[in-house]
Amino acid sequence: MRRKLAAGNWKMNGTAAALSELEELARSFPNPSIDVLICPPATLLYRAAETVRGTDITVGGQNCHAAISGAHTGDISADMLVDAGANAVILGHSERREDHGEQNEDVRAKARVAMDAGLKAIVCVGESLEQREAANTLDIIGGQLSGSIPDQSTGENLIVAYEPIWAIGTGKVPTLDEIGEVHDFIRTRLERRFGEGVGRSVRLLYGGSVKPSNASDIFAVSNVDGALVGGASLKAQDFSGIIDALQKA
Repeated sequence: MRRKLAAGNWKMNGTAAALSELEELARSFPNPSIDVLICPPATLLYRAAETVRGTDITVGGQNCHAAISGAHTGDISADMLVDAGANAVILGHSERREDHGEQNEDVRAKARVAMDAGLKAIVCVGESLEQREAANTLDIIGGQLSGSIPDQSTGENLIVAYEPIWAIGTGKVPTLDEIGEVHDFIRTRLERRFGEGVGRSVRLLYGGSVKPSNASDIFAVSNVDGALVGGASLKAQDFSGIIDALQKA
């Protein structure tokens, strides 16, 4: 049985004052029946890990370098994330792909080193509005899955997040049928590549304008095992509504 996951991506938001939101979240869910993960900016990662120490909330990174170490000014290795208290890392987010030109092979290399370091790799896939309107969604997603996911993937070290680019931070959300079509497609592709056992054990998250008001409907969709949440994860009150909906799903 796949354990449901609510993951919050704070992106480039938050200073030390934001840790109070994490404290409030931990007080609200001392023993959640699902997994709860917060991925703060790197400057807060260690302090966030200390804030949730002794609770069932975990923290993760938003990116890592494909090299174990070396002359890569400004970058962070997977081992550094682990050392700071992370147990997961978001990789291949559309904002990384667009802002930094990351390609599938880059994401794959990062996911491989993250897994080797003991991190869960949350590999993001998703289509643009132009690709959606051209009816190319499944082709795009299929290529991203094949190119971005390492062969060593299992249900323990891989999580896949489907985030339609046109729905991130826009308030636009695909129809439930559209979400279900993509998630069912991802599940089928994983089962075909890794076998039914592994393919069925990988958790699939939906991301893109998830909020308390629509979370219950999204979580009722086939093969949606949780959410990767952006803006709504910055405030404990908003994220709590999503966590509550997932616990009831």
